[in-house]
Amino acid sequence: MAMIAIVVLGPSGLATGRRIAAALPGAELHGFAPRVAEADVAFDETAEHLRDLFRTGQPIIGVCAAGVLIRSLAPLLADKHSEPPVVAVAEDGRVAVPLLGGHHGANDLAGRIAEILDGVAAVTTAGDRRFGLALDAPPPGWRVANEGAVKPVTAALLAGEAVGLSVEAAEEDCGWLRKAPFTESATPTAIARQGGGGCHVLVTDRSAAPDPQTLVLHPATLALGIGCERHAPPEEVIGLARRCLDESGLAPQSVACVVSIALKAAEPAIHALAAELGVPARFFDAATLKAEAPRLANPSDLVFRETGCHGVAEGAALAAAGAAGRLVLPKIRSARATCAIAQSPHIIDPEAIGRARGRLAIVGIGPGDAAARTPEATAALKAATDLVGYRLYLDLLGDLTRGKPLHGYDLGEETARVRVALALAAAGREVALVCSGDAGIYAMGSLVYEQIERSGDPDWERVDIVGIPGISAMQAAAARIGAPLGHDFCAISLSDLLTPWDVIEQRLKAAAAGDFVVAFYNPVSQRRRTQLATAREILLAARPAETPVVLARNLGREGERVTVTTLDSLDPEMVDMLTLVLIGSSATRAVPRPDGGAWVYTPRGYDRKNGDSA
Repeated sequence: MAMIAIVVLGPSGLATGRRIAAALPGAELHGFAPRVAEADVAFDETAEHLRDLFRTGQPIIGVCAAGVLIRSLAPLLADKHSEPPVVAVAEDGRVAVPLLGGHHGANDLAGRIAEILDGVAAVTTAGDRRFGLALDAPPPGWRVANEGAVKPVTAALLAGEAVGLSVEAAEEDCGWLRKAPFTESATPTAIARQGGGGCHVLVTDRSAAPDPQTLVLHPATLALGIGCERHAPPEEVIGLARRCLDESGLAPQSVACVVSIALKAAEPAIHALAAELGVPARFFDAATLKAEAPRLANPSDLVFRETGCHGVAEGAALAAAGAAGRLVLPKIRSARATCAIAQSPHIIDPEAIGRARGRLAIVGIGPGDAAARTPEATAALKAATDLVGYRLYLDLLGDLTRGKPLHGYDLGEETARVRVALALAAAGREVALVCSGDAGIYAMGSLVYEQIERSGDPDWERVDIVGIPGISAMQAAAARIGAPLGHDFCAISLSDLLTPWDVIEQRLKAAAAGDFVVAFYNPVSQRRRTQLATAREILLAARPAETPVVLARNLGREGERVTVTTLDSLDPEMVDMLTLVLIGSSATRAVPRPDGGAWVYTPRGYDRKNGDSA
């Protein structure tokens, strides 16, 4: 399910909204800006905001009158099969009413809210009220093959007519179905003879021909095992899997997961197949697959020498299906891949088998304030199972850390942070490595790749890594004061902890000779007090003494201060570890503001382009 938006319109509903948000993973508080403070997302136009959420398929919990939601969303209502869940909750939390998307999660969501708030879920859907089940919204692990048959079958049940139930798979997982008065094992013909309409429910993992009177439900009892050569074409693997399912007469909707050996966790073809089928990919270590050797139909010593197990496709499928599972399709080959299918007597829970391909998001959170954090960064932080970073940066995340394991470190422990983040991701976790500013600018981004290269650990190499940009300190400082980075610029760290001072000095001289605007990171520390003074002298030799200098401290945090001085007046005592220093080029100008301050900008040359010499 997408991120849940809890919409609060006034202060009287804020406490209820916060209680729901605290108990629902993947929820964020949306507040009407003129009346609600401290929300994750602020908005000014209620109706348009609700419509935007609805259009993007985001579940909505409105802590407000139901009429507000109805009037706002009414113009968008068209197809009940595609609408997201919408639930109205009384401001005092006593009642939760699913208004839309009842069978797309709204009924269940209302029930969860009622439990959280010790209230009542006002569910009105007929099947839910009479029998406690919704045939078009089965539990996890079930799929409806033909939604068109839901209505006649449900209508027959509500009318008291006999409806047959045939179970060919997942017998012990059908308890939810047996809440309704089905006539078990009765065929449609037999039901018709009893005076019924011939309606029927078939539970099967086989492919079944569509029938308007027979509702087909597919339980996720199949595991699709895949072995492939490195960089096998995705279309070949997808084609092989489709052929195997077709020739076996098995339903793609009953595939619970695509499985393979851990050393294939980064293979694009396997993930493409999983995406094609709409299921997760899971991976087993060689020892787990080796243990399946007695059950393999085609054990191979060659495969053992290459992988440490006697069969990848068959072994992975059987490992996923469990001890009671059986191989229903032994290994089939294509030019560069193999496929096997195993069947479990129970629904397979992908979260309980193997491990996912781990993901490491290297997240830049900007200066620190939530308003300066990109939506992409916020989404990655919310999706993460684990957060790793400098303790101060984790503290800046506020409620985004709620319910997540935090792996906090002190300054100087950068390598430890990265190694822990990679180890967690290699174990199948979804990890966010939190950095201030932009993660690729004087932050953890480069260290991640350095550690992967140096370690030679194949598990780290297989982690899915994504870099998520943030607003860098120099960008934030420039935006606060004007546009000093309007022309060519460079960034130089004055810390000689990792870079020799003679190298830094060489770069300072090059920046001076090139007349670049210069952003100084790490300008001073408690023990480094001379480098900034030396840098100032190098630049003074190449540009005017009155060159504007911007000092930006605590950007995006409490105590933010941005001041302007000149290169000649720059004193290292004005600067501390939390300050970014921006030194203009010879063309940079400081323009007085009406409030007594100054705008600082570096012209790019539009006056020459436009022939304006003024």
